[in-house]
Amino acid sequence: MAKFRDIVLYYQKYWSIGIFSIIASSALEIIDLLVPYAIGQILNILSGQPLDKPLQRAIASIIVWAHWSSNPITFLSVLLGLIFLVTVCRAPIQPWLSSWFHWYIALVTRRDHFQKVIQKILTLPLAFYDEYNPGRIAGRISRGLENHTWSYPEIAGEMIPKLFRVLAIFVMIWLIEWRIAVAFLISFIFILSFSITNLQKLIKMEAVLDRYYENTESRTSEIITNIKTVKAFAVETAELTRQSRRLDRHFQVVNNRLHKGYVNLRAKEKTVVETCLFLILIFTLVATVQGHISLGHFITTLTVSSMAYAELGPIGNLAETFARRSASMIRFHEFMQQPVGMDAGMVDLNRHSPIVYKFTGKIEFSDVSFGYDRDRPVLENINLLIEPYQTVALVGRSGSGKSTLVKLLFRYFEPQQGSILIDGADISTLDIAGYRRRLAIVHQEVDIFNGTLLDNLTYGNREASLEKVESACAHARVDEFIHQLPQGYYTVVGERGVRLSGGQRQRLGIARALLVEPDVLIFDEATSSLDYESERSIQLAMQAIEGTRTMIIIAHRLSTVREADVIVVLDKGQIVEVGNHTELLNRQGIYRRLHALQETGDLLA
Repeated sequence: MAKFRDIVLYYQKYWSIGIFSIIASSALEIIDLLVPYAIGQILNILSGQPLDKPLQRAIASIIVWAHWSSNPITFLSVLLGLIFLVTVCRAPIQPWLSSWFHWYIALVTRRDHFQKVIQKILTLPLAFYDEYNPGRIAGRISRGLENHTWSYPEIAGEMIPKLFRVLAIFVMIWLIEWRIAVAFLISFIFILSFSITNLQKLIKMEAVLDRYYENTESRTSEIITNIKTVKAFAVETAELTRQSRRLDRHFQVVNNRLHKGYVNLRAKEKTVVETCLFLILIFTLVATVQGHISLGHFITTLTVSSMAYAELGPIGNLAETFARRSASMIRFHEFMQQPVGMDAGMVDLNRHSPIVYKFTGKIEFSDVSFGYDRDRPVLENINLLIEPYQTVALVGRSGSGKSTLVKLLFRYFEPQQGSILIDGADISTLDIAGYRRRLAIVHQEVDIFNGTLLDNLTYGNREASLEKVESACAHARVDEFIHQLPQGYYTVVGERGVRLSGGQRQRLGIARALLVEPDVLIFDEATSSLDYESERSIQLAMQAIEGTRTMIIIAHRLSTVREADVIVVLDKGQIVEVGNHTELLNRQGIYRRLHALQETGDLLA
């Protein structure tokens, strides 16, 4: 569970620079108070009243050092010089000591944490992405990073220095008249306590609202992803109505509860501030009339008190802004605290490359059992030996455990019982990144990035030469359609490869897999959604690479696996038949029944 402490630790790496910049900014805010003090002393000179003794001694020392004559004009000149230093000479320095450092810290931490975000995305378990869609994740990340970036310059560059300024004003008033300072301090403690108490309530409401808004963004992302389905069913109006209702509810909460709460808080603060300032005026006036303070001190006290109470407005606004942002920042840290998945490889910029393995492709499943829910096993007591360079097909009804077996092989999940060996080594003992580099998979839906065809082909092996690319494309029969593309290998294929047909995407996926030169190549339903002509092209591509490496084929269409060396039939998470196509047809078992259903045109159950 993320807390406020996590927001503070977000900037931990740059605390030394941050502390320096906060001290510098605060010092400049405090130095600014010399102006009203000097003006008050000027008023004393003009009205014939004495200067403060420490100031009088300091100016006298300057007069002696500079060999000036001691008269009111000289005293006024020194005070004017002090005001010049505090205002004009400070002006070009302040932006560098405040704005530059504060924004540098904000921007450099955004870069650092964005890198950590990408690392987190790459190491989260697959189950996390089954629960949260890309829109929800991207929204939480962007809001969290953006609010962190904007908050630091405001809090460290404005709010904290202003608080130090108020503290310095209290000290200044205390030196002039302690009774007024006590009244000033009590009023500030009351106002800040009142504001913090009310802001805590509003922050809790913001947290609830942030979760609600995240759900709205999530649905919007789903609409974008599934826009073809939305249009196909002509439900644009229904989706608009649904989202409009959510936005209306969001507005009602923001306007009638949150916004009204902030305005009500600001109105009360403003009333209390003006009342306190009026009381300070009365106390100061009485002290002046009674002769406790000079006319210059009257002006100074009233001026700095007005400056202090005037700071409460910006401080309140900054606190309100931070309150509005805090919920999204907390939820960002909740995302960053998600545990790394067991399937995560090493993601480290300081690590140049994973351990390099080379396998013959001999795979053994030894008494493997697994279930996503421990009480409901998907695979039970799987024992299977795949020899090097063998082509093995996994067939069976939907839900029989075929794809789960491959997920275990890729170490997306760990078996709850048994072990998986490759060349006699337990895969759980191998470096996961180095191990996965020796495997490649072609899914039913090949993931295509929005880039050129060549970028997608070399995604797993950026060092591949053009000759290797052309060879892989020839084996995968990609060369049959490259000449049809406007820029050949350099054609931009669009988001998710929309400019390619299903069969073209599958062949691209095979060529991409071949370019990493895997020891084990897996086809997961690679032809199930294709027409006959595209399926035949994929089958020819698969046949061209049979015997060159270990191949595992998962298929619903049994025509895809007729030529496999071994066909493994799974049913309800168990291996029920093993053999080649001819042997299994002669056994009168599940395989023969599935084959008969497909021969008659019935769909596989």
